Amino acid sequence: MRIIRTKDYYDMSRKTANMIAAQIMLKPNSLLGLATGASPIGAYKCLVEDYKCGNVDFSGISSVNLDEFYGIGADNEQSFHYFMNHHLFNHVNIKADNTFIPDGLAKDPDKECAQYEEIIRSKGGVDLLLLGLGLNGHMGYNEPADELKLNTHCTDLSPTTIEANKHLFADEGQMPLKANTMGVGTIMRSKAILMIVSGTAKANIVKEAFFGPVTTQVPASLLQLHPNFTIIGDEAAFSQIPN
Repeated sequence: MRIIRTKDYYDMSRKTANMIAAQIMLKPNSLLGLATGASPIGAYKCLVEDYKCGNVDFSGISSVNLDEFYGIGADNEQSFHYFMNHHLFNHVNIKADNTFIPDGLAKDPDKECAQYEEIIRSKGGVDLLLLGLGLNGHMGYNEPADELKLNTHCTDLSPTTIEANKHLFADEGQMPLKANTMGVGTIMRSKAILMIVSGTAKANIVKEAFFGPVTTQVPASLLQLHPNFTIIGDEAAFSQIPN
């Protein structure tokens, strides 16, 4: 496990973007795994700036997203399709046909998830996966449990996760209760994993996940076992771990 400490959210975002850009430059046809939420917005903004300056080329890149709410469509402003288009895809030269996100309205979610696994396999696996960290230790929507599913699947969201996300919806009753998510096996098969964490609210779970025991009750703790895992965060998020 490699730990990169940064001064603040912007510094974290800039360094994260630099690492993603380096992956693209080293392998212009990389398969990137991408995350949504507040944590990566700054990194995506930096990547858009890099593209506009001519410093990074997305034309050969493919991407797979970590997850998507189940029960809402791509045109819903709270969907992860919409998020990725708004914050990254619409502003760089990545080809739309090379961006993959689970279909939140698929009639057969199990079939959709199996097809998603096949997309990842057919492209040789994820070269670099960007992750955030849930307050309860979830990664993607792999919630704390006695057993975790290995492959992409449709899962129930925990009460903690629902509470953390329902403010995004004008009507809290519209908050989805399920999501399609990469499984822990899908995540762990990624060749390199980069997790970003920011703010004091993440300090406790950072300490628990990466300086405590490996347990399915803290799914992100499994990343301690990955051979190429980097966590990058600001001083607030790292305030409870050793220097």
